[in-house]
Amino acid sequence: MSGILMMVIAIVVLGGAYLLYGRYLQNKWGIDPNAKTPAYEMEDGVDYVPADTNVVFGHQFASIAGAGPINGPIQAAIFGWLPVLLWVLIGGVFFGAVQDFASMYASVKNKGRTIGFIIEEYIGRVGKKLFLAFCWLFCILVIAAFADVVAGTFNGFNIETGAKVAANGSVAMTSIIFIVEAVALGMLLKYGKLNKWVNTAIAIALLIFAVVVGLKCPVYLSREVWHIIIFAYVLVACVAPVWALLQPRDYLNSYLLIFMIVGAIIGVFVANPSCNLAAFNGFNVDGQYLFPILFVTIACGAVSGFHSLVSSGTASKQIKNEKNMLPVSFGAMLMESMLAVIALIAVASFAKGEAAAQGLTTQPQIFAGAIANFLSVIGLPHSLVFTLINLAVSAFALTSLDSVARVGRLSFQEFFLDADVDEENMSPFLKFVTNKYFATIITLVLAYLLTKVGYAEIWPLFGSANQLLSVLALVACAVFLKKTKRQGFMLWGPMVFMMAVTFTALGMTIVKLSKAFMTTGLDLGNSLQLIFAVLLLILGVLVAIQGIKKLLEKPEKESKTATA
Repeated sequence: MSGILMMVIAIVVLGGAYLLYGRYLQNKWGIDPNAKTPAYEMEDGVDYVPADTNVVFGHQFASIAGAGPINGPIQAAIFGWLPVLLWVLIGGVFFGAVQDFASMYASVKNKGRTIGFIIEEYIGRVGKKLFLAFCWLFCILVIAAFADVVAGTFNGFNIETGAKVAANGSVAMTSIIFIVEAVALGMLLKYGKLNKWVNTAIAIALLIFAVVVGLKCPVYLSREVWHIIIFAYVLVACVAPVWALLQPRDYLNSYLLIFMIVGAIIGVFVANPSCNLAAFNGFNVDGQYLFPILFVTIACGAVSGFHSLVSSGTASKQIKNEKNMLPVSFGAMLMESMLAVIALIAVASFAKGEAAAQGLTTQPQIFAGAIANFLSVIGLPHSLVFTLINLAVSAFALTSLDSVARVGRLSFQEFFLDADVDEENMSPFLKFVTNKYFATIITLVLAYLLTKVGYAEIWPLFGSANQLLSVLALVACAVFLKKTKRQGFMLWGPMVFMMAVTFTALGMTIVKLSKAFMTTGLDLGNSLQLIFAVLLLILGVLVAIQGIKKLLEKPEKESKTATA
């Protein structure tokens, strides 16, 4: 199959899914364009801040994308292009987009509250406590993995030779400028009251300026130094008002990602790369089983539990009108599936051993190298395109990093805050543990310790935990739809399938780490991973059981419970 044919299939499937299935869900569940959304009803200038559709879409898209839809398909390509393409398209439409839309919808209909509060409201307080504990542990894993990815991308020195790496230095400098520009843009968006097209033009101009300066003035620091700088930045980003940094930074980055996707699509149609991957390599490849490995490895391009945290944790608090939920959630997920298809085409364009021969060893490098090859056909400099694509990937990994850190902070705080807690008369202990600075610091300290294990070691556990989180989000949303007399049958199939995937994958991880303990012993990093794996599996099973009980309750019993 050629690259163009693969791309055409993806465009038709994903575009048709938005126009048909997305609107079907919207009509089935119902929206009220005249309703006062939580962004206005609960406006506090920190988390609840109304924003235009393009701004919220930028935040949602930039936060959920990260490096996931690039890393996953390239890693999973060992099974062949056919299972990867099928899972990205089927999973993206019927699993991921449905989960993201349902999570945002449930949140907006419940004062912009997170999935944890929705579980408390419709499943019970114990379920909420278990879920928030799970969510917090998961966020620590994500922060650790993504912080190491970003630090590696910013690392100004070659690990083996110690030579300066210009591309990484440029990416680091551009990212620093992004942050400064984001603060300025945030002030402009809040106080300037300009037309959204004027804001868009300014954002694009700032983006171009940052890229130019970054290419001209690279900064060279070691991976270890970047670890410290990144965590210091995340500490600030977690507690700053969303309008001051999160919204405008994601707004800037979303254009970079869109430019990258558009450029990649143009490159595919111009170069029409051949597919040098086999369609299918079997169910067992190098000791890796297609089930569950394929469905755990390809997360963000198909279905990712992390998306539900963004949809219900931050984006839902910025929605101006309920009609904006479909493009912001369902649309952003389908755009991410498109990026995953492009990543598949990119890795398939290399002959066996060709990428390694060119020095492309990581997934982002393989992706950037392939897109640079495509666009060089129309005369664009290979080195420039390669640097820009690397820049885009790292920018979105950083975006996902501080978004999930904020969600982790909120999860820790919400764990101690029940619906009946009087926040004005809390005990000294509750005031301390729910303080946003304490919640942020304890989350980041544990994540920093795990970061030292390394991205490659953390990723398998992160993938399993991420997909289990999608199960819990689907269960919570299904219960919400049932309790509010809306149809939720479209969530049941994805929920059951992902249960089988995630419980199998986590079980395999625990067995692997346990064998390592029995033979060679575990170091600090692996010990933490084993503890996290066991806790995540136990918490996930308990939350799932509580939710399924509510789903299987008969209407009569449910009615009696409500009356009581």
